Amino acid sequence: MKRILIVHWNKSTGPEPIIQYPPGRGFPSKDLFLKIWALHELDKESSMIEYSPEIAELGDEQYISIIQDFEGEIYFIIIAYNLKEGLNNAVKDYPDILATVSKNLIELINTNKITRAISEAFNTIKNYSKLEKEENLLNFFKDKIKYTILKILQEGVISKSELITTLRQDHGFSTINIDLLLISFLRENLIIKDSVPGSKDCYFLIKDLSCTRIPPENLPDNEEIVEDYSQSLVNCYSNYDCIAEIENKSLINILMDKEVYSLIQELRKESLTVSKSLDILNNNEDLFHELLEKQFIYEAMGIVSLFSDIRFIKFTPYYLVEKLSERYYNQKISLDQYLTHLKLLTEQLEKHPSLIDYEII
Repeated sequence: MKRILIVHWNKSTGPEPIIQYPPGRGFPSKDLFLKIWALHELDKESSMIEYSPEIAELGDEQYISIIQDFEGEIYFIIIAYNLKEGLNNAVKDYPDILATVSKNLIELINTNKITRAISEAFNTIKNYSKLEKEENLLNFFKDKIKYTILKILQEGVISKSELITTLRQDHGFSTINIDLLLISFLRENLIIKDSVPGSKDCYFLIKDLSCTRIPPENLPDNEEIVEDYSQSLVNCYSNYDCIAEIENKSLINILMDKEVYSLIQELRKESLTVSKSLDILNNNEDLFHELLEKQFIYEAMGIVSLFSDIRFIKFTPYYLVEKLSERYYNQKISLDQYLTHLKLLTEQLEKHPSLIDYEII
């Protein structure tokens, strides 16, 4: 993704570029904006169009344009990208993200928040278009404000206004574009947004997110070590305290190390030599031995195999039932908020009639 632009359609003079991110380069020609406008005119049923100029016209820059009507004025949110990036998949894969981002930007167009909002929008779209599934999930823990939001949601239903106030007053996040921040929560189906009597725009956590270690899918290829490897697996997982590791965040810290994460990804495919494994770890022998000691990897006869894979899990937060009852008893949430969240959790139980309801990502 190369840049994002906001263009206003002046009914008298035509297209007027307002702002772009990243800054520091000139706007595309007026002729380009006119061609994009013409495509919108030809396809009035769709708010989103793609435009691919001739190579000779503008190099390899391609465009996605989302048209927005705000307070009687017409605006375009234009995303410019390199054809090789494959960002056009975002039209099929993430139309909700593009629609939400564009709507949110236009609502802030005449405020002092627009500069920060357009940079956040750029990074939101860019991250979703380039990151793998696991990396997107890891961002819930790497990004400080997203992790804070997740912890707040783990206490049960909260209204949009209360969430903004809590983030600002209790955690010091003074400038908050909550709609953009919550796109990823909605996209991953972690929350549902709904209104209840007396509370507009409430957020309900219906799936929580964590990670755990699991045995790898494949045994080492070398038959000479399979028996010892298998017995070691049995010994490890028969005494494994997953709750303790989840609570102390040690697994998340492991995944946040890029070299370790890369090594785990490679070992999922096949066993590696010690030398190759150290290359991936940037020749950090101390880290290599730490992974051995903590039983994330297994080494025998100079060959390294994955011993403990680390996977994200989504699970239904039935623990919230007790928290919701306590919050309602202490008059921190309304009866409607309380009953609505209980109903959402009950619906999950009806779909999967077991309190052990999880999905390994």
